[in-house]
Amino acid sequence: MHEKTRRAMLGTGIAAAGSGLLAACGSPGPHPRAAGHDGMDSNAMGAPARAGAPAEDAPAEYISPHGPEVAATEQRRGPGPVRTFRLTATATTLDIGARKVASWAYEDQVPGREIRVTAGDTIALTLANNLPQPTTLHWHGIRLRNDMDGVPGVTQRPVKTGAAFDYRFTAFYPGTYWVHPHSGVQLDRGLYAPLIVEDPKEPLKYDKEWVVVLDDWLDGVGGRTPDTELERLGGGKGGHSMGDEGERAAEGAAKGTAAGAAKRAAARPAAPKKAAPAAPMESELLGGHAGDVTYPYYLVNGRSPESPQVFRAKRGDRIRIRLINAGGDTAFRVALGGHRMTVTHTDGYPVVPAKTDALLLGMGERYDVLVTVKDGIFPLAVLAEGKGRSAMAVLRTRGKSPVKFPRPKELDGELLTADRLKAAEDVRLTPKEPDRIIRMRLTGSMRRYDWAINGRPYDPAQRYPVRAGERVRISFINGTDMWHPMHLHGHTFGLPDGGPRKDTTILRPHHKVNVDLDADNPGLWMVHCHNVYHSESGMMTILGYQK
Repeated sequence: MHEKTRRAMLGTGIAAAGSGLLAACGSPGPHPRAAGHDGMDSNAMGAPARAGAPAEDAPAEYISPHGPEVAATEQRRGPGPVRTFRLTATATTLDIGARKVASWAYEDQVPGREIRVTAGDTIALTLANNLPQPTTLHWHGIRLRNDMDGVPGVTQRPVKTGAAFDYRFTAFYPGTYWVHPHSGVQLDRGLYAPLIVEDPKEPLKYDKEWVVVLDDWLDGVGGRTPDTELERLGGGKGGHSMGDEGERAAEGAAKGTAAGAAKRAAARPAAPKKAAPAAPMESELLGGHAGDVTYPYYLVNGRSPESPQVFRAKRGDRIRIRLINAGGDTAFRVALGGHRMTVTHTDGYPVVPAKTDALLLGMGERYDVLVTVKDGIFPLAVLAEGKGRSAMAVLRTRGKSPVKFPRPKELDGELLTADRLKAAEDVRLTPKEPDRIIRMRLTGSMRRYDWAINGRPYDPAQRYPVRAGERVRISFINGTDMWHPMHLHGHTFGLPDGGPRKDTTILRPHHKVNVDLDADNPGLWMVHCHNVYHSESGMMTILGYQK
């Protein structure tokens, strides 16, 4: 991404032409203090909707993404200044440093062009689809109105080839977010871009800001694509959700059936016949198996380590680095050689500042850190955890940047994970007993590749019910031998004992994590593993607000 001075960024929006915008939506301010709510007492394990009904309309007892409750919630926030953008998703050739690859991307670049607004602004973005299959745009981590969440067959119809869709909503909370498709395994191509919502009352002081997007890359290399990789992993079963089946979902057909999987498998190209990697991908930090997919390249801001991005600064500069893991199957360990980092935010929300040598980011997670620059040339080292490969960017105050660096000692130094952080006081959830407990046991195995929640593969008609105003506890219980980064749409949750506010949390094998949230954003919201191959194989479900 382009480096920018803080003065150049504050108070400005990046505008691009948009057209046919929807009716105006509301706008609010920065993080409010979290508060508890009274609600109905119940325990819920979810109830299926009627079979064959359109996902976005069934069943009647749940609030629709297009219902008046969703519109009323947004309207209460009030209108804000409109910032217009346009993204075009297209098949293209990308230069990733080590080579050029055929892939899909936004505006022919990876990552896509940064979207930057101020909290309270209304985002009006037109997504134009020039891809050979339907797509959508999901706003990862944003607490937005439900009908703009970008889940085909649930919150919207998929955007067909040659068509466009206008997203419009208030960017309510400041923070580091990103956008990506929620259709099939499109995420594991070049379809992602950072979304930065600035705080108009920013308390941090810094001289420069860098946005750093991490990725694992296989698309267009050796005949591999994410679709053929999913076929290989699933033994030809295909996925469960929202790729080329999206149009059938929009027409009301049931998804996740054996017939649907067979049709998807027949429509996709055959997977390359390659043997599984000889060396196991193992990480003690992740509790064992590190991932399902071997990648030929790992990227920082779309660049392989053979041709890294170079960030320039002066000695003594205070730099804010926004880190985003946009990978499909890889956790990254990150360290800046010769420096310690001060963690200030995770998943967009402030934390009690904590110093560390290194950070671990699961897929979908974001961290903001501050560093004070020393004089010299240093690697921003990015290790593909458990996979024996790495990527990097370069920080330098002088001289010419070398191509190779020794492994920085910080990668093996003090390492911080989210469970060691505490939420900043003004965003900490008020302690309260839950009104409702939802137990989600993560099930499945590498051998069968039958990932699911509570033994049920994804079905868009499935609902785990909640009611507005409740304090809800989701108890994630990982019954598998694999780690999973679990992500909730449209909300943030608090980790236990005053832990940070997040929307994505890592579950190690055979561990349990309880997360609490306030049900204050009506609609139908996805809960899923952010390993795109796990989610597409069935580890997804829906949290539904009852009327």
